[in-house]
Amino acid sequence: MQKITLLIHCEDQPNIIASVTNFMASNDGNIVYIDQHVDREQNIFFMRLECEFVSDSFSLEAFKQLFSTTLADKFKLDWKIFSAERKPKMALFISKYDHCLYDILGRYNSGELHLEIPFILSNHLDLKPIADNFNIPFYHVPVTKATKHEAEQEQLKLLEAHNIDFIVLARYMQIVSKTLIDNYPNRIINIHHSFLPAFVGAKPYHSAYKRGVKIIGATSHYITEELDAGPIIQQDVAHVSHTHSIKDLIAKGRDLEKIVLSNAIKLHADRKVMVFNNKTVIFS
Repeated sequence: MQKITLLIHCEDQPNIIASVTNFMASNDGNIVYIDQHVDREQNIFFMRLECEFVSDSFSLEAFKQLFSTTLADKFKLDWKIFSAERKPKMALFISKYDHCLYDILGRYNSGELHLEIPFILSNHLDLKPIADNFNIPFYHVPVTKATKHEAEQEQLKLLEAHNIDFIVLARYMQIVSKTLIDNYPNRIINIHHSFLPAFVGAKPYHSAYKRGVKIIGATSHYITEELDAGPIIQQDVAHVSHTHSIKDLIAKGRDLEKIVLSNAIKLHADRKVMVFNNKTVIFS
């Protein structure tokens, strides 16, 4: 049995759903999931569909070609079809913080994440033992102002050599340049505390503590050239009070970061995220 996931968006117009479902049925497909959304403000239609094919003669490439000529051209669809059998390849970029890394690798090791991790890359050597414990190749690529361009070229070579589909910045404490973003548009996921931009700088939890915040949070998003302004994938918050210390805020914040980042990774790997005009549509 072959299973595919179809993602489409286009200008909203009549008969899209009926045409797509009839197309699947006419090609001996069994739809096991379908969801759609219309952005009324922008008049854009979004759809996510999962379909199974039992025929041994099913060809994904032939199916894509038929879909393109039969439906995509007619409705002017922006579309992608993925095989469920192929796991997307994810590269992990890290620095010295280990909480997100441990959480991701624990979920990966237990089979919770439908993906492959060909390698872990860091600008420091501190967390190499963790990669070694999980038997994942580790690459050390130092980054300084003087070597940033060379480091970026080395990163790109590694990403291309391993056929990486998307990148996760698991508390990678470097600003990613335009070149990397252009090569992986809406495919580089970051995590940060939700105090931004109210509490910027190296010690946001200290600043938040001094202000007596009542809610702390974390946000996972795709990165863009504008810092921390990319399409949001996942967010969560925790309530705090005057009884919590700075240490408590940091601990709660790191718990949120782990959960939010891992959930964002899962959504992306399962092809449940669509991006349009710096905004995401997240399917269940």
